[in-house]
Amino acid sequence: MSLLSSIQGPRDLDSLSTEQLSQLAAEVREFLVENVARTGGHLGPNLGVVELTIALHRVFDSPQDPFIFDTGHQSYVHKVLTGRQDFSQLRSRGGLAGYPQRSESPHDVVESSHASSSLSWADGVSRAFVRTGRKDRHVVTVVGDGSLTGGMTWEALNNISDDNDRNLVIVVNDNGRSYAPTIGGMARYLNRVRTADTYRNLRRGSDSLFRTLGPAARAVYRGIRGGTHGFLSRFTNNEALYSNLDIKYLGPIDGHDLPVLLETLELAKSYGAPVIVHAITEKGRGYQPALDDDADQFHAVGKIDPITGQTVGGVSTSQAWTDVFANELLALGTERHDVIAMTAAMLRPTGLLPFAERFPDRVYDVGIAEQHAVASAAGLAFGGLHPVVAMYATFMNRAFDQVLMDVALHRAGVTFVLDRAGVTGPDGPSHHGIWDLAMLQLVPHIRIAVPRDAERLREELREAVTVDDAPTVVRFPKGTVSDDIPTIERLHDGVDVLTRSDAQDVLIVGIGPMAHTAMDVAARLRAQGIGATVVDPRWVIPVQASLIELAANHRLVITIEDGIRVGGIGTRVRQVLREAGVDTAVDELGVPDEFIDHATREQILDDAGLTPAKIAQDVIAQVLGTRIPVARAANAELPLT
Repeated sequence: MSLLSSIQGPRDLDSLSTEQLSQLAAEVREFLVENVARTGGHLGPNLGVVELTIALHRVFDSPQDPFIFDTGHQSYVHKVLTGRQDFSQLRSRGGLAGYPQRSESPHDVVESSHASSSLSWADGVSRAFVRTGRKDRHVVTVVGDGSLTGGMTWEALNNISDDNDRNLVIVVNDNGRSYAPTIGGMARYLNRVRTADTYRNLRRGSDSLFRTLGPAARAVYRGIRGGTHGFLSRFTNNEALYSNLDIKYLGPIDGHDLPVLLETLELAKSYGAPVIVHAITEKGRGYQPALDDDADQFHAVGKIDPITGQTVGGVSTSQAWTDVFANELLALGTERHDVIAMTAAMLRPTGLLPFAERFPDRVYDVGIAEQHAVASAAGLAFGGLHPVVAMYATFMNRAFDQVLMDVALHRAGVTFVLDRAGVTGPDGPSHHGIWDLAMLQLVPHIRIAVPRDAERLREELREAVTVDDAPTVVRFPKGTVSDDIPTIERLHDGVDVLTRSDAQDVLIVGIGPMAHTAMDVAARLRAQGIGATVVDPRWVIPVQASLIELAANHRLVITIEDGIRVGGIGTRVRQVLREAGVDTAVDELGVPDEFIDHATREQILDDAGLTPAKIAQDVIAQVLGTRIPVARAANAELPLT
């Protein structure tokens, strides 16, 4: 019987010897590689925190002592140790989530997978424990060095240092990477610590000494470490990083050395005050294919061969949306020297790497600092450049104030390229990019483009960077590009007519890739004798005049988008029609304003009723007058175009 199969909860670790804990770590790594290879998921980050997570659960008592994982993509080991070892449907409907999820276990506290918020959570929880007389409980947070590039982390540290009467342990999981190598001055500082000869030599010496000490001498050793803010930090000057914050600091320590981890965490637990434990770890540890991956140490993988690490099923020949953007931006950069690129710790995932390799002095990766990126972009625009800021749509939520007050208010020409927009699928609630259309259309003067295919992405990106007096947005989904839909007519203001019937019964507005669904719906309606016109607005904000004219001459308008329908593009179309005196009924279709669990994109769209069959069925009922909103009567007088 393996040790891992005997672990049903954290307290099962208590009876294991240090040697058995090391054996367990090896089994956990084998388990992760075998299982994540079948489903895909975050492999590298979890391989790097195996010993650290085991030590945390051995020393602290979750859920009595709540564990808070920053971002949460490194929580698989935590799941395994808290009774969740069925990874057969990881990140699929009905299976384990890829991030902490409260509905799975009382051991999961924070579900959001947005970085740099964990210390604020820990600050609040620990204050609450003191306030309510539960001073015996500890709060443990695990934050990566990548998250230290986010401003929220430092805001939290500033407040934590103002009140030292609580049991709060902050573990810095320092592997030198977020998705890719961590950037910025903080990263350079920590990198010097990791690579310094003094750290390596002293760590080896102190580890050797530690193993020869008896229990009494080890107690003295622990006291010396605590009293000097970290035995090793005195020699690496790392104490200076935290000393002014008035938070005790232990480290740096080897995050894969279980005896040292256990001793250090016990010491941290005994302080009775906030303490930082700086653990240096290796992303992808124990799995050679991950270690050999210079890009991101297998940060996130699809289905792979567990032996070789190669993608199962071969490489897809279909072009990804991100690749289309990457190639077009590179072409633009060659033509226009004022075009520069920015991102927030996502150079490779957002497709900026080719641009960075060609124009290394025209790319700014600001780390996990979306707010800074957007405000800085406004300054770059003021200085005569045209910034293209690329990030995942879900992370744009964090910088809304800067889009509104720094870019739009100042009429700055900044282009935002939002990858993974709409329903993304297996990453779950906090990674769906379903809020951007409703949120950003509130911004005065903003212009938002949603391409339906590769050709439209290329042309709309080019149109976006010509705008120098307002923010522009180009957003596209995750995955492979949809097949091109040819235009039968481009109207005077850029709206594309994709198909039309002689009878002007239903106008279907397909937003971006949902134009494919709109075309399918139109075909189903025509088969039932209902005339349908399908348009792709291309630029969905502002609503174009030709769309108003088309709506006035149809009996019913249907809008289809994969963002939330509350305050979405359909809502804007309806408002604009009413302002223009057009009373054609509008049915706005989109996803519900809910936090949507992990599932495939197809499953989520089906749940939302965004399938051609369901939409066509409802439209037929609306045309027949049996479903609200009811289509205008066929013999009603229509305005002249």
